[in-house]
Amino acid sequence: MSEGTPRAADMPPPRDASGLSQGAMRVIFTGTYRWLLATALRLKLSPFQLTLLSLITNVIVGVLLLRGMFLAAGLVLIPAGVFDVLDGAVARHRGTASRGGAFLDSFLDRISDLIVFGAITLALAGQGRDLEAGLALVALVVSLGVSHVRAEGEAAGVPLTAGLMQRMERAIAIVVGLLIPGGLVVALAVLAGLGAVTLVQRAWMAVAGAGE
Repeated sequence: MSEGTPRAADMPPPRDASGLSQGAMRVIFTGTYRWLLATALRLKLSPFQLTLLSLITNVIVGVLLLRGMFLAAGLVLIPAGVFDVLDGAVARHRGTASRGGAFLDSFLDRISDLIVFGAITLALAGQGRDLEAGLALVALVVSLGVSHVRAEGEAAGVPLTAGLMQRMERAIAIVVGLLIPGGLVVALAVLAGLGAVTLVQRAWMAVAGAGE
């Protein structure tokens, strides 16, 4: 390996976060995260390219869901999540992180959420699975609500990163729900329930913080 070539051992671990699974994910997947980050750097992928790849793979997931190919959609959702994690990591590693890049990443993340949860809702409704379709719609509304409250809070000078159901947890729940037969209704119920708790938690923190 030539000098200057990114090595997994030299990569930083994932950033600390407050989500439900973050402690376990950090312990289990730190080595994989470092290898993926080193690979992205070695391939000279830019943060924007990774963000675009995440959006494209999420569009593919949406198409697969609308065709009823839930297992395939769950498998494709894995690299979509990887790209989503790596875009910010690459930007921070190269020192190119910016507010504009963070805004674009956040905006396209919301588009991806709309595509995936919207496609799940339509696919389930088309199959007559009304309960699951309703849960998917609630999960979508809650997900967008959590992101909106965070944006409004931070605009008011109140940082809001805490919460049980972060983006990582949502992605893991959907992947597991799509890959395990009969698991989607459980995953959607968890997303809707814990997502609502996160929404209330952040809204309370925003109001309390703005009043200080």
